[in-house]
Amino acid sequence: MRYQITGKQIDIGEALQTHVKTELGEVIGKYAGRPTDAMVVFSKSAHENVCEATVHLSTGLTAQAKGKAVEIYAAFDACAEKMDKQLRRYKRRLKDHHQDRAQPVELSGAASYILAADDESLEEPDSLAPVIVAEMSTKIPSLSVGEAVMQMELASAPVLVFKNEKSGGVNVVYRRDDGNVGWIDPATGT
Repeated sequence: MRYQITGKQIDIGEALQTHVKTELGEVIGKYAGRPTDAMVVFSKSAHENVCEATVHLSTGLTAQAKGKAVEIYAAFDACAEKMDKQLRRYKRRLKDHHQDRAQPVELSGAASYILAADDESLEEPDSLAPVIVAEMSTKIPSLSVGEAVMQMELASAPVLVFKNEKSGGVNVVYRRDDGNVGWIDPATGT
């Protein structure tokens, strides 16, 4: 597994890097068979240290956790505890649904755009074309609906676009204001 351990405007020593690799390796090893890479970022927020960890698994799932504490090691330990809890819950879900994925998730290429916010909403725009602030490529995973919901929850994202393994069409799952999950399947909806 590849580790990328960095600090935002703080120095990360060898001892902390070794601690992160050992502890995170144990947490991930308990629940995930084939992790591909982990990115851990340490930063300061006022008087607290913040640790953010993102782990990519070969099944296509991405787990994210964040911990805060006054001490940097305690911040990492809080983050690792949240990651452990998250991975334990999702492994239990996968076991309960008997969804063993033999092959890694298939990914398709797509473009992702960030549009500028309309600062002058009271004035009439010169053109109806939005201003593109950033353009980047992204991957669209091929998942079942249940896996897509798990991926969205693991990433703490409000929405996930995915290719439905069953129908082959592009689908969307999203978190509704009432707390439930919505699913848009244009292939069956007319």
